Amino acid sequence: MQASQDLTHSTTGWTLAQWRKAYAQGASPSDLLMPLLKSLQPHDPAWICIATPEQLEQQLKALQVLLAQAEGDLSRLPLYGVPFATKDNLDVQDWPTSAACPAFTYTAEADAFALAQLRAAGAILLGKTNLDQFATGLVGTRSPHGAVPNTFDPAYISGGSSSGSASVVARGLVPFALGTDTAGSGRVPAALNNIVGFKPSKGWISNRGLVPACRTLDCITAFALTVEDAALAVQTMAGYDAADIYSRQRPLQVPSSLPAKLRLAVPHKPEFFGDALAAEHFSETLQQLRADGATLQEIDFTPFAELAALLYQGPWVAERHVVLQPLLESRPEAVHPVVREVVEQARNYSASDAFRAEYRRAELARRILEQLAGVDALVVPSTPSIYTQEQLREQPIAHNSALGYYTNFTNLADLCALALPAGLRSDGLPAGMTLIAPAWHDTILTRIGLRWQAAQSLPPGAPGVAGAKVQARPASSPQDIVLAVVGAHLRGMPLNHQLTSRKARFLEETHTASHDYRLFALAGTSPPKPGLKHMPGQGAPITVELWALSPLAFGEFTAEVPAPLGIGTLTLEDGRHVKGFICEPLALESAQDITAFGGWREYLKESSA
Repeated sequence: MQASQDLTHSTTGWTLAQWRKAYAQGASPSDLLMPLLKSLQPHDPAWICIATPEQLEQQLKALQVLLAQAEGDLSRLPLYGVPFATKDNLDVQDWPTSAACPAFTYTAEADAFALAQLRAAGAILLGKTNLDQFATGLVGTRSPHGAVPNTFDPAYISGGSSSGSASVVARGLVPFALGTDTAGSGRVPAALNNIVGFKPSKGWISNRGLVPACRTLDCITAFALTVEDAALAVQTMAGYDAADIYSRQRPLQVPSSLPAKLRLAVPHKPEFFGDALAAEHFSETLQQLRADGATLQEIDFTPFAELAALLYQGPWVAERHVVLQPLLESRPEAVHPVVREVVEQARNYSASDAFRAEYRRAELARRILEQLAGVDALVVPSTPSIYTQEQLREQPIAHNSALGYYTNFTNLADLCALALPAGLRSDGLPAGMTLIAPAWHDTILTRIGLRWQAAQSLPPGAPGVAGAKVQARPASSPQDIVLAVVGAHLRGMPLNHQLTSRKARFLEETHTASHDYRLFALAGTSPPKPGLKHMPGQGAPITVELWALSPLAFGEFTAEVPAPLGIGTLTLEDGRHVKGFICEPLALESAQDITAFGGWREYLKESSA
C-alpha cells in the first residue's frame, strides 16, 4: 500500500514528457493509473463524475489493443497511458453527460469527436469535471455541485465555465484537461489558476458530441501546465469532421514563422475596473515583453470592447435559449437562477435585432482584423481583475461581465487565443496574459507562447505542484518536425548550415535511449560522418542535438541526405521519439565502432589530439 501511495504522489504535476519517459522506462499504465484513480476524491467539487475501477480497466484493455495494432511502437501512440479529464458538457460513451444540470442528464451513446481522437492516441479518461451550468458563466460558481475554489486561495473564484478542468490541471492531478470556450471559458480559469489555456481557431476541432452553448461560436479547448502539452492536446483532437456543420478544413498553408523581433499590439488605456494591482501587474508584464525584445504598438480597443458587449447584451444569448428552451418550459427550477436570468434575456430580442447585430458584428470584426494585420499578435490581460466568491454572490452578473472584457469578442471576430501564466500579482494571486491572433494563426501563438514560457521563473500550476519538474528549455511547436542530428550537422560542424539556412531552430542537446544505439565512424565520407545503429540492449547513450524544422524545410533537408545515411525514428533517453539519422547496414561493415566516446564531437576531439 505504501508503494502505491508513493507512486501516486510521484505523478503529481507530471507533464506529457514525464509520462512518456515513465512508460519508455518500462512503467505499466495500470501501476501508475490505478493508484492515481484511487487518490481522487469524490467530494472534490472539481469533479462531477470519476471513472470507476471497472471503467479504468476497460480503457486499459482497449489501450493494449491499440498498442498491439501499433506493433508495440509507442511513438505511434503519442498519448499512450496519459490520464486526462473532460468538462461535463462533452459526451463520453456510456457515461452520463449533465452540463452540471441533473435534470438534463443523459447517457451518451458515443464519444465526442475530440474524445475519440484522444483515446485513439492512447489517452485514458479519469473523470468529468464541474462547470458553470450549461457553460453559462466565467466564474465557476454557478453549479449545483458547488463552487470550484481557486487553487491559490479558496476564498477566490476559480473562473469558469471550465472551472473543474482548470482546477485538476493546476493541482497536477492530470497533465491536461478539456474545456470549452464560447466567451472565454478556456482562458479565464487558466489565468486564475496559473496554467495554460489554448482556444484554437473556431472549427479546427469538431464540436460533435458537445452540449452547445452558442453553437456558432463554441470551441473545445485544452488546459495544461505547459504550452507544448496544451498544443499537443489540441493538435491530437483537431481534424475535419463532415458530420459537424461548423467544422472547417485547416488551410494547407498557415502562418508559422516569427520575426526575430516580435511586433505585439496592446490596448491603449487598458481597463481594469478599478483593480490597481491588476493594472500594475499588466504593466510589469509589458515591461518584460519589451525586455525580451518585443516591439509594443498601442491600438484603439474600442471595437474589441463593443464586440465583447454584443455577446451577452445582444441576441446571441438566444443561441443558449435554443438549447435550454425545453427545460425552461418544463422544469425552470432545474436551471441555476443566475443562468436562467441570463438565458431568458433572449425573449427581449427579435429576428430583426439578430440581423442588425450580425451586421454590426461583421463590421467590428473587419475593423479588428485590420488592426491586427500589422502585428504578430494582440496581448491583453487574461482578466481585468479577480473576485472573491463573496463578491460574486453580491454582483453575479456585473462581475461575470467584467471578466469577459478581454475574452468575449474572440470567437465573434473569428480569432484564436492562448492564455499564459504571467506570474503573481503583488498580493500573491495569479494573473495571466493572453495572446490573440486571426484564425489559423495558432502556430504563431504557440511559438510566441514557448518563448514567453522559457523566460518565466514561476512554475505553472498551484503552489508547489510543478516545481522543477517543468523544464524551461526552448520547445518545438506541434507543427514542427523535430530532427536529431549526431554528426556533421551538429553546431559548429561542416554541414550545420543545411539546418540554419532553412531557419531550423536549435532546441537542446540530449542523448539517445541509454542502451539502444551504437555509433560508428563511416569510411570514405566527405566531410567525415558517423552512422548510428539501433542495437537494443547492446548500446550506450549517444549525444545528439535536436533541431525544429517546418515540414517544408524538413522535406528539403531530407532530399539532401546522401547514401548510406537516411532518416528514421530515434528514441531519446526520456522516451520521446523524434526523426533522426540512420545508416544502411552495409556501410557499417567497414566502419569503426566509436560508441565508447559517447558522441561524434568527443570522438573528433580525441582523434585529433
